Amino acid sequence: MTVIRGATTIPSDTPEEIRKAVKELLEQIESRNDLKRDEIVSLVFSSTSDIHSYYPAKAAREAGFASCSLFSAQEPEIDGGLPLCIRAMLFVGKNSDPKHVYLRGAKILRKDIAGKINIAIDGPAGSGKSTIAEMLARDYNILHLDTGAMYRACAYKADVEDEAAIVDLMKDVKLDVVFESGAQKTLLDGVDVSEDIRKPAVSMAASAVSKHPSVRMHMTEKQREIAGKMSCVLDGRDIGTFVLPEADFKFFLTASPRVRAKRRYDELVQKGYEVDFDELLTEIVRRDEQDSTRALAPLKRADDAVEIDTSDKSIEEVLSEVKKHIQENI
Repeated sequence: MTVIRGATTIPSDTPEEIRKAVKELLEQIESRNDLKRDEIVSLVFSSTSDIHSYYPAKAAREAGFASCSLFSAQEPEIDGGLPLCIRAMLFVGKNSDPKHVYLRGAKILRKDIAGKINIAIDGPAGSGKSTIAEMLARDYNILHLDTGAMYRACAYKADVEDEAAIVDLMKDVKLDVVFESGAQKTLLDGVDVSEDIRKPAVSMAASAVSKHPSVRMHMTEKQREIAGKMSCVLDGRDIGTFVLPEADFKFFLTASPRVRAKRRYDELVQKGYEVDFDELLTEIVRRDEQDSTRALAPLKRADDAVEIDTSDKSIEEVLSEVKKHIQENI
């Protein structure tokens, strides 16, 4: 069983406006959750005390949602509450990740999923920022732009020792980011390099490539362009300080070098790579130093970022802490 929530508002308390708003809300919920109408087991409505002219449940039945049980209730009067608001709760007979829908004036109730927001997550390698960004984007149904993959793709193609060659490369490189079935694919000159760019050697090279101003500015322009058009989560090392200094929410995740090296070691072993833990730990420490001392946009916590030490926390605990902060400050 899955519960899907939604809400909308009406400009005036008339049967016509209620019918129109309920139909729009339910059809949006149905479309975004890829629902078949007979999968809806029950539909429960509540409306604010200033709505009297028509039952939302009756409007739902007239809109074709007649195969499930329907119920309408009126909320008590609350000072400062959102006026002329209709809320809906759908009980669906399948397990899925619900995509809640808030329309019209009700968007203010859930800006995290209804309005455009940008979330910046920074931190050193292995701190968990990419995992949290991916889960957060999935839960909020917004884009997760893996900025690290963009730099890795440049490193995969470039000679990191030759800045002049990199400058020439950035003029002609064709780097595209596409999303298929909820996953990001990184295309370099039309070729999917998503797996190749995750190798340890490419990760180290990406840090070196990112020091070059021509690379950073080119990637930054692409990232700002994407974030300006839609809600998204960006993770990296300078998102909150350089790429999106005006991001709505900023987080800085960290953990001890040994913990981060162990996480990366387990990840690579699971993918079938042969790695030496001590060498990986040395690389982690070296990369921390390299990233935090580079001249342009070094790794550091933004003054207004929420810092979370993930060393002794599960992914679920970190995600819960991040979402709690967003909800409390939306």
